[in-house]
Amino acid sequence: MLFSSKKAVMPKPSEALPGRDKSMPIHNRHYVTGNPIAPPFPAHLQQALFGMGCFWGAERKFWQFPHIFSTAVGYTGGYTPNLTYDELCTGLTGHNEVVKVIYDPALVAYSDLLKLFWESHNPTQGMRQGNDIGTQYRSGIYTFTEAQQEQAMASKDAYQTQLSQAGYWQITTEILPATEFYYAEDYHQQYLAKEPNGYCGLGGLGVCYS
Repeated sequence: MLFSSKKAVMPKPSEALPGRDKSMPIHNRHYVTGNPIAPPFPAHLQQALFGMGCFWGAERKFWQFPHIFSTAVGYTGGYTPNLTYDELCTGLTGHNEVVKVIYDPALVAYSDLLKLFWESHNPTQGMRQGNDIGTQYRSGIYTFTEAQQEQAMASKDAYQTQLSQAGYWQITTEILPATEFYYAEDYHQQYLAKEPNGYCGLGGLGVCYS
């Protein structure tokens, strides 16, 4: 698939597609875990949000991690409300493909999720991930608490040191407070569980995060 260079540049808010008021209908049951993918969630659970390229493979990485309650894919970081996937692919929404992770902090540490995030993709490529090119494939961590923000920033510094020692370039991952999360269409949710031979372009650099 060919991409225009414009898709690798964030649009201005004035250029963004208008979207719509109505949210995307979804089936509120995780295909693998059987748990809800949309709130309300049990009060003791927390959420994390990551962008690391095509969200099909990213979501699989996290639902396969031990003790994860549920995951969901969607869009965040842009301007267009309640967008569709086709609108995302125009490059005129500003949104990123992301995976939301719902987890029990008594069983899973946020630092463990950060480790999986860093090791599972290439965070040095800017507006792309492998052959997937565009603003929707940028590396990103979107935080819900000050503690998550601090841990994410510290993890970026630590991994940069390790990547530099291994001869890799600077990390381009954006780390921002989470904004509105828009659920992707139902067929995208847990896609690689429904289609095990489906596309996954995710790949790390082989540098362990510690």
